Amino acid sequence: MKITKIATRIINLPFESTITTAVHEMSSVGCVLLTIETDEGIEGQSYLFSLNAANIHSFDEKLKGFEMHLIGKDPHLIEVIEQEIWQTISSVKNTHIAIAALSTIDTAIWDIVGKTANLPLHRLFGACREKIKTYASGGLWLSQSIDSLLKDAQNFLDQGFRSMKIRVGSNDWKKDVERVKEVRNAIGMEIELMADINQALQPKQAIQLGENLKEYDLLWLEEPVASNNRVGHAEVRSALATPIASGENEYSLSGMHEMIEAKACDILMPDLQRIGGISEMRKVADLAESYNLPISTHVFTEHSLSVAGSSSNCLSVEHMPWFSKLFNEQIVVVNGFIDIPERPGTGFTFNDTYIEEFL
Repeated sequence: MKITKIATRIINLPFESTITTAVHEMSSVGCVLLTIETDEGIEGQSYLFSLNAANIHSFDEKLKGFEMHLIGKDPHLIEVIEQEIWQTISSVKNTHIAIAALSTIDTAIWDIVGKTANLPLHRLFGACREKIKTYASGGLWLSQSIDSLLKDAQNFLDQGFRSMKIRVGSNDWKKDVERVKEVRNAIGMEIELMADINQALQPKQAIQLGENLKEYDLLWLEEPVASNNRVGHAEVRSALATPIASGENEYSLSGMHEMIEAKACDILMPDLQRIGGISEMRKVADLAESYNLPISTHVFTEHSLSVAGSSSNCLSVEHMPWFSKLFNEQIVVVNGFIDIPERPGTGFTFNDTYIEEFL
């Protein structure tokens, strides 16, 4: 089997209204959809995204620029292909764009490998479970009123979620506490609730907020300070009883290792696009397990399920609904869990009819 062609499509998916975190204001997500073709007719598919479609054409150009490393190659030699591209990345500017392109290629190639073997990837890797816990992440934004937050929370419960995440990190920690309090009172103590600061605070501010949120029994406090401030992460983690989750903004396995060594968090959160695709995410899971640390995957719900289904230290996957309509196959949440798909490859294929509307 040989790779014969790659094809990309650019789309922009608008939100119903602008949403915010402590550091983002978002009105859409732009995506580059990748299809890798082979001489045996088996295709691999994956995608990357950019908030507000920023730099989306640069992502597309970088993907196309890596085509020379793919044409004529056997997709089963995925490690060889990856290492060749990694060597190229080390000498370019804007490495985050290059790593995103590599990540997308890696996931699409694994999709081919799984389809060729007629196995879902989690079984090809060595399955450890048939379903995984998930949490609702497509709501409870910082820009919402308390009434709107409570509507979101009830909608999540009605959809089958038993865990959800609220955004905090405003300029007034008392307002953050009030919002968390209202959501906690509405959902009860039996539903898991986590809070995401989105890197917005300094260590002392994050500690103050965390201490005042203690009574609301958060499952974790996410990215309390800047992602590259590992000392600050460790300071917050040491001061609070609430577990600290972080890692979505790390772009390398070595960066994850540095976070672990710095004791920066209790839960690692690799992002499929930023870490290097399924190959590197699996390495992160193995690294974390060697330190007895759990992981929880960041966005990319559909394509992260193969890692969640084969990594015993994966606690959960983040459920982000932004991309669900890109696929013919839909995720169903039952009592807080998602079934790992038993379809070959990643188990998800592009819904071309829907995609045509947004090209």
